[in-house]
Amino acid sequence: MKVIGIIGYKNSGKTTLVVSLAQELSLRGLKVATVKHAHGQLGHQEKDTSKHKEYSYQVAAISNQEAMLITKEQLCLEEILKFIKADIVLVEGFKREKSYPKIICAKNKEELIDLCDGLAICAYGDTKYPEILVLKNIKDIADLIIKKAFKLPNLNCKKCESLNCYEFAKEVVAGRKNFKDCVSLNPKIIVKVAGRQIPMTTFVERIIGGTIKGMLSSLKGVTKGDIEIKIGENL
Repeated sequence: MKVIGIIGYKNSGKTTLVVSLAQELSLRGLKVATVKHAHGQLGHQEKDTSKHKEYSYQVAAISNQEAMLITKEQLCLEEILKFIKADIVLVEGFKREKSYPKIICAKNKEELIDLCDGLAICAYGDTKYPEILVLKNIKDIADLIIKKAFKLPNLNCKKCESLNCYEFAKEVVAGRKNFKDCVSLNPKIIVKVAGRQIPMTTFVERIIGGTIKGMLSSLKGVTKGDIEIKIGENL
């Protein structure tokens, strides 16, 4: 799954760009998901669903065409992305996230400079800035997203010798590194819960790997090789 952020201040055209890109990428046969950061309480048009929400911690609304989950729990972007199955995720807002590239929507040069954090692959609009590539054509931006989008696990594990995922992400955006070089994207130990892979730091990998190998080494008939373990929910 690849991720691209669409960032900008109020009335900068973020939502318009996200919708246009979602349409263009979908027409190319890609499965697209969008995530939007909203301020304050979320509104829900369906009257009965809103009534459920008033006193419930979580509400699930299900029809024969779609499903929606509403929760009062404060979820971070990393937690939300775990529930998404898509080829490309367009993230509107979340300016402080640092593990994927971004497109800047700026109304002026001051906003552009303020939003530049080393992760921007382009800016959207008509005004040309010497500091960054500026694109207006949606097809051109979609081409760039397909080529440049990525998502680091945000573990700050230092396996790649970078200080953190943010520094590594900047190197990828600058073209000096490839996001596929992220060691945590190709771990030696893979743990999946309910079909979803759980990212781990080097420390956790060593604990799990060492513990399992230690226990298995005491069993008769165990030889060296890859280890596969599946644990049922009802254990």
